[in-house]
Amino acid sequence: MPIAPKPSSALLIVGHGSTENPDSSTPYFEHADEIRSRGIFAEVHCCFWKEEPSMREAGYLVDSEEIYVVPDFISEGYFTQDVIPRELRLTGPTTVVGGKTYHYCLPVGVHRSMTGLILKRAREVAPGVDPAQTTLIITGHGTGLNQNSTKAIRDQVELIAASGAGYAAVLDAFMEEQPFIAGWDKMALTPNVIVVPFFISDGLHSYQDIPVLLGIENEVGAAASQREIFRHNPHHVRNKTLYYTSAIGTERLLADVILDQVSDFDRIHKLS
Repeated sequence: MPIAPKPSSALLIVGHGSTENPDSSTPYFEHADEIRSRGIFAEVHCCFWKEEPSMREAGYLVDSEEIYVVPDFISEGYFTQDVIPRELRLTGPTTVVGGKTYHYCLPVGVHRSMTGLILKRAREVAPGVDPAQTTLIITGHGTGLNQNSTKAIRDQVELIAASGAGYAAVLDAFMEEQPFIAGWDKMALTPNVIVVPFFISDGLHSYQDIPVLLGIENEVGAAASQREIFRHNPHHVRNKTLYYTSAIGTERLLADVILDQVSDFDRIHKLS
């Protein structure tokens, strides 16, 4: 969706970050660079929960008086509904803090355009593979603490199943909530399986934990940037042909989803 230039506004991309994995913040900075290159905003910045610059420092990064805040998170839940509003002192969709006006957008993972990115990634990792002989599994973390943490994935499963993409089955699976991704081979009845991790970065979970649960690694390996060669597809494990993609958030076009959330905010709140 085209977005009108906002030469007097700033864009603040908020991410989780990690003190344990050096690759966790890479996609956020790449998305910021991509959007910055388009010259839409006066400023584009990133801030994090677990890395510097922190959310509480964000106000000092920005000179503009109007700031669009987009959580580069995969779902609505604890971080987007509690942590970010608390740290940025946001009380609603639009909040004035310290003389600056913050517009708080929805997280990227709940936007309808994510469906196209998942299908694009699945086609790229398994070119020429017949969807009718393939199960597509979208996997995430999952937690019993917040039902919204899995809603975005389950919504995408329904959208893709109804899209006419032709997959024999489209399923959800999680690390810490049923159905568990560790049982992927029992869930899938087809000879081919594509697993798309619904995470922003190739960090601890998507690159190190889930490969062990899938059975393509025996133990948790080093971070993606510390390996000489990225994983090669397909993997022949548990009598299936398995294709495992990079995290959906590493897709370059996710920058467009960030801009889509800004456009949707303006449309819903009649700012454009």
